[in-house]
Amino acid sequence: MDIREVTRASDKQRITREELVALPDWFGIEESYSFEMKKVLYVGFKGKNNFSCTMAENMSQEHLLLTNSRDGLRKDIASACREYDQVIMFGVDKTLTSTVRIERVAVKEGKKIVSKLNLERLKDSLDDAGIPAVISENPTVSLCNDAYWHALHKYSGNVVFIHVPTIRHADEISLEKMKLAISRWLEKH
Repeated sequence: MDIREVTRASDKQRITREELVALPDWFGIEESYSFEMKKVLYVGFKGKNNFSCTMAENMSQEHLLLTNSRDGLRKDIASACREYDQVIMFGVDKTLTSTVRIERVAVKEGKKIVSKLNLERLKDSLDDAGIPAVISENPTVSLCNDAYWHALHKYSGNVVFIHVPTIRHADEISLEKMKLAISRWLEKH
């Protein structure tokens, strides 16, 4: 999913698409605007019954499916191109049923990396779309944490990891609601 960032050429001031549409006619002729497309990569884990795979594949054609092993996922992330502005990762947590959990940090070998993205705004977007969300400060000891750590390191913190329920509870977290929430968050981000 590409998000448009509008920049006024004269002063590099960011404005939203809504602000651009609302500009009076008298303002537009003397100013030039450029559209910058933000590249977003969606990441899940391989597996036909893995809801993170379903989420990543359905969010965008720009997706990466990780191998379900520590060495495999490290290689998968290392081989992904660096051209993405933001990375949104999904992983399954079997304890979740009707909520999602946004991870703020990843820890590996005592080294902690924190997401630089506005996770509170993401939580609000998810809540507004009818998907209850919480933000966690406590990384799990799992493949998800390893994948998040490697991605945070590679993409300089411009990554978020969202734990979703299993496919059995997928009805509670609809793909359409997730797409809506994430696109609204990206437009504001």
